[in-house]
Amino acid sequence: MSSAGISSVDRLTASLRKLLERSNELKPDGGIEPALTSTNFGGDLETIIRRAEGGVTVNAQDHYAALETACRNIFYDLLASTSIEETSFSQIWNLLDIVSLLSDIPLCEPGLVFWLVEELLDSQTIDGCRVVFDYLDSRRERLTAKHFKQKQLIILRACNELLRRLSRAEDTVFCGRVFIFMFQSFPLGDRSSVNLRGEYHVENVTVFDKISGKQAIISDSFDGAMEVDQAPDAIRKETTVSGDLTVDAASAGQSGTPQSPDNTAKTVKIDAPEDKIQEQEPDTEALYPIFWSLQDVFSQPTRLFETSTFESFKSGLDLTFRKFKAVQQHQQSRGTSKLPSAAHRPLKRKRAGGESEQQDDLAGSFNPRYLTSRDLFDLEISDLAFRRHILVQGLILVDFLLSLTPKAKKKLENTSNKSVLYNYTLPEEEFKWATAMRVEIATYLQQGQEGKFYYRMVDTVLSRDKNWMHWKAEGCPLIKQPPIASESFIESQKGAQRTSAPKRIRPTPMGSLDLNFLLNTGDEGQAHGLEILKKPARYTLPRVEDFKAPIMEDDFYLEMAKTEAEKESIAVAKASKMWRTLRIASKNRLNLFDKLEDANDLTPLFDRPPVPQGDDLDQAKKEGVEGERPVEKENVAVNGVQDGTVTEPVPPAIEVT
Repeated sequence: MSSAGISSVDRLTASLRKLLERSNELKPDGGIEPALTSTNFGGDLETIIRRAEGGVTVNAQDHYAALETACRNIFYDLLASTSIEETSFSQIWNLLDIVSLLSDIPLCEPGLVFWLVEELLDSQTIDGCRVVFDYLDSRRERLTAKHFKQKQLIILRACNELLRRLSRAEDTVFCGRVFIFMFQSFPLGDRSSVNLRGEYHVENVTVFDKISGKQAIISDSFDGAMEVDQAPDAIRKETTVSGDLTVDAASAGQSGTPQSPDNTAKTVKIDAPEDKIQEQEPDTEALYPIFWSLQDVFSQPTRLFETSTFESFKSGLDLTFRKFKAVQQHQQSRGTSKLPSAAHRPLKRKRAGGESEQQDDLAGSFNPRYLTSRDLFDLEISDLAFRRHILVQGLILVDFLLSLTPKAKKKLENTSNKSVLYNYTLPEEEFKWATAMRVEIATYLQQGQEGKFYYRMVDTVLSRDKNWMHWKAEGCPLIKQPPIASESFIESQKGAQRTSAPKRIRPTPMGSLDLNFLLNTGDEGQAHGLEILKKPARYTLPRVEDFKAPIMEDDFYLEMAKTEAEKESIAVAKASKMWRTLRIASKNRLNLFDKLEDANDLTPLFDRPPVPQGDDLDQAKKEGVEGERPVEKENVAVNGVQDGTVTEPVPPAIEVT
């Protein structure tokens, strides 16, 4: 490095030390809180740093390199001279705060603060890393507010390195803190943790103990036979989960070298009547290899696309579920339970003991890997937490199968990420089995004092996971939408104000009739205004004969019509006139209805005989000829005013065309 470069580093180092001295005065008691801000240093860090450069203009890259070297020199000196348990270690926190402020301006590389945090985590023990994460949790929002794209890879690398050092069994809570920090730091739609290609963790192989020849004999409770194929090679100390649900076995007393994968393995096959299997409780010795063989399908569900594997999985899961139900019934009859009841659980979390006490509470119900020893199998299946873990695995796999139905696949047919879509379609018979099994598992998980809460938690997680799967199948579109432009916001705000503002009453409301015609005076000698409404034709019932000519005209026009629409319009008008004619004639010409032979011909109603008078009336009575029945007079109210008497009841105004 040139002398000019060294001198600039020295000046920047001296300036940073002065800032640290100022921060020590602000925080004499040390500690992580409170966080330093630019106002603590006069509000202008850029001027302080530029003054340290002596007014020499340098490019940004050289300035970043010089300032990074100065920060690292101070960081290494403090890290080598102080322990994280000491109060003076607060200078490290102050230095990280100052570097964070400089990166926001920016006067240094945006990722410099996380480079220093990464080296700090590498230099500390697990307990020391917990203290470092106390600092990160308190500064998370400020550290990730600006220039996150330059910081995200460093955060991901540092957290993953720390997770590799932690034990999933002993540092469960701390692992959760690390994951929560990453989840809260990265955006919701970030692809860094998305398995876009839908790959499975096939390296997670579950191994379990071999079973001897004597143990391979199934109890007579199945009332079935077991076939044990003998192999010439020797026994394997451990049995690895294979493709189907057969397990390796050998006769007792046989010894030798481990088998090669190409050799014929000893297989255990269960051949029992289905009705017996449904009725009898499975034997623990026979269930052991079948039970642990299910883990191979759980870790690689696509193997169920093979018919033989699917049938083996169905029988194995049915046997497991029946065994769990039997164990549950035995425990209920004895009144025992492996989980603490809600009455003995404290309402609030104890914080005095710290993370170590919380880890002790979780140690009884969390295991990073299953213990597959044959000696522990009876104890494991008697543990309610263990049974729930296995059934949740089965529930996840059953939901995977139900996502392969034609109805479910149709919802994803237009998605872009075809790597998570499968050509396999679940048959109708397998669909019925999967649906029934899901209902049985859900019912089982809801049993017990905390069962409903436990199942609700599991069902909520699985429901949200389906939404994430749909989002991944769509190619992970952006969840965060760009902000709305200020012009669009102002325009929509004005529109909302116009919509909600009180409106004036219109002079002519919508849907009302224009009554100005009542004020028209009209021409001389013609009725106008209210006089038009007083015409007798508006309230006097028309005569039957008045409809004769209009009906005949409709018949004529109907014959002359050329289009179907015209014929239909004329037919409707004619039907209306005929209906009104029949109603009026029913009052005084009811006796003529017997003469109507055709519904479309009302001529008998129009051609009635004349009314007999004097001697002709007496003669008509003798001959049985009746005249017109007199109509009783009624008082008729027109427009609210009772107006005289007429010979007919007054209907609404009818226009005769």
